Amino acid sequence: MFIFKPKKEVQEDELHREYGVLSNCKYILRAFLKYRKSMIWLLLLGGIAGASMSYIWTFIGKLVVDIIERQAAMENKDIMPLVYLVIGTTAVELVMMILNAYARKKLDIGRYYVRLCIVRERIAKVLGMEYEMLETPDMLDRLQKAKRATAGNNMGVHGLMQDMHTMIVQFTCIIAAVSIISTLSPWIVAVILVTSVVQFEIFDYWRLKDKEVMWDAMAGNWRKLEYMSTVSTDFSYAKDVRLYGMRRWLGAKQKEVNADELRRWKQSRQYWIYNTLFSSGITLIQTAIVFGWLIYDMLVNDLSIGNFMLYSGSAITFSGNIGMFLQSLGGMRERSSRVDDFRSFMDIPNPDDGKKTVPVPKADRYVFKFENVSFKYKGQDKYALKDLNLTLEAGQRLAVVGLNGAGKTTFIKLLLRLYDVTEGRILCNGTDIREFDRSEYYELFAPAFQEVEVFAFKLSENVSMRTDDETDKSLAERYLRDAGMGEKLDGLPNGMDTELLKVLYDDGVDLSGGEKQKLALARALYKNAPIVVLDEPTAALDALAEYRLYQSFDGMIGSRTAVYISHRLSSTRFCDNIAMFVAGEMVEYGTHEELLDKNGAYAEMFRVQAQYYVEDGTPAENETPDEVSEGGVVHE
Repeated sequence: MFIFKPKKEVQEDELHREYGVLSNCKYILRAFLKYRKSMIWLLLLGGIAGASMSYIWTFIGKLVVDIIERQAAMENKDIMPLVYLVIGTTAVELVMMILNAYARKKLDIGRYYVRLCIVRERIAKVLGMEYEMLETPDMLDRLQKAKRATAGNNMGVHGLMQDMHTMIVQFTCIIAAVSIISTLSPWIVAVILVTSVVQFEIFDYWRLKDKEVMWDAMAGNWRKLEYMSTVSTDFSYAKDVRLYGMRRWLGAKQKEVNADELRRWKQSRQYWIYNTLFSSGITLIQTAIVFGWLIYDMLVNDLSIGNFMLYSGSAITFSGNIGMFLQSLGGMRERSSRVDDFRSFMDIPNPDDGKKTVPVPKADRYVFKFENVSFKYKGQDKYALKDLNLTLEAGQRLAVVGLNGAGKTTFIKLLLRLYDVTEGRILCNGTDIREFDRSEYYELFAPAFQEVEVFAFKLSENVSMRTDDETDKSLAERYLRDAGMGEKLDGLPNGMDTELLKVLYDDGVDLSGGEKQKLALARALYKNAPIVVLDEPTAALDALAEYRLYQSFDGMIGSRTAVYISHRLSSTRFCDNIAMFVAGEMVEYGTHEELLDKNGAYAEMFRVQAQYYVEDGTPAENETPDEVSEGGVVHE
């Protein structure tokens, strides 16, 4: 049937697929079988019970009239047959009502549960996607569509589940009605069916227009709305919003986003007004034809009053149910299109899917070699990193320095394989890192980033990044104290079991910027990976505190390889080598002394920063930050 076929259109988005209603219904049934098998027989029970309730009194009306007519003809006034009929019908109706209510309740709970399971699948998909994929606006729009497809009870996945139950009830009613009306005249069935199909086609036309105006066009706008909601409610923005008087400005931004949505909503509602007017006209035509035919049959062919009631009731039920059935199919197509969005997102392959990988070597020493590595971000013409050749030896301390935008963080993202290189290759013990399983490769690194994300869980779990049962709390506490959090930890009422943030718990504790960065260092120590990467995790500290913490941290990691990234040079003296980046290129490489003697970009940057490591701003010539800091005060 045409309604079930996927709509064939030119696909501009190669990652989007249109699966069709039948395929999506099978997808839902498979979800039922996977998560709650009882949903299958509940659908059948609800369909039969719901349809029976629609027809019981239609049949009883005919039987009551027939009994009264027969008794009137026989001058019999015995009402007991009518009493038995009503009692029996009431009992059957009561049973059907109980079964229908039971099925509906269980189906409601089951649909909600299955939808939550499917939401978990979506979350797992996002958590498993490659980092680079989640930074593109197109992918974020696809994710937004997938989220909305599972966001509520009347849309997308959940809506299609409801439609499946509704259509089973309606289809059962239609079969019963067709069986009855066909004994009178198949032409009435044909007339109702044809007019209902016309009614549906108009409905489907406006449905597609509505999808074009609202669903497809609003994906980007919904992302904007979600962002504006976050900015206005997230506590981390609250200080800036108030101190910079941003309320009116943000309100205007919100109004601008809302105005576009309102305009589209008005157009959408206008479409459905047109549909309602046309649908009402078709219904009026159907009613006139059916009752005209029945009145003619009564006058010409002596149709009994009981049969008139039966056929008229069946015709009305058939007309209503076929119309609702076709519109439900249209609604199913609408919700199915949302499921298309969801399944298309879920079916987006990761570049590594199905790729043959080699095991990451189990070794005491790992050597990384960048060979002619260049990288540009997707959609950018300019290289963020260009023609980099560098070797990171096992156990080496490497400082990567440069101003903001020099390419330091891009270097780290490539080393960690959050991105794959655009040109060249990176070798780990002689093997191109793209040949390794990405998750297994991640286990080599213990990173600490400048932007430290704190999770609304226990402090101990925020260190271990594992569940409470998998966390060694004493080890987590030790590393927190080593990272400089001892005083803070002593002041916490529940120690390592203290809940962080106030998102899930009212008594949750917030951390300062510096405390978050110390937490990040503790995480890196706890993971105990062979390579430690610090991407400016101490930026919230002053220069002297950063220098001392780096020195302390360097002693803690022992013989492990370490990469220190900073635009400040307090970490460079104790590193084996320093890589100086400028505008995406490594312009200098060597020891601290070698680069000072070279008197190039590193030496200039070092001299500029050195003045901030003494109180009067006039350091002695050739003094270094660690030397002058002993008697000076850091103002950076």
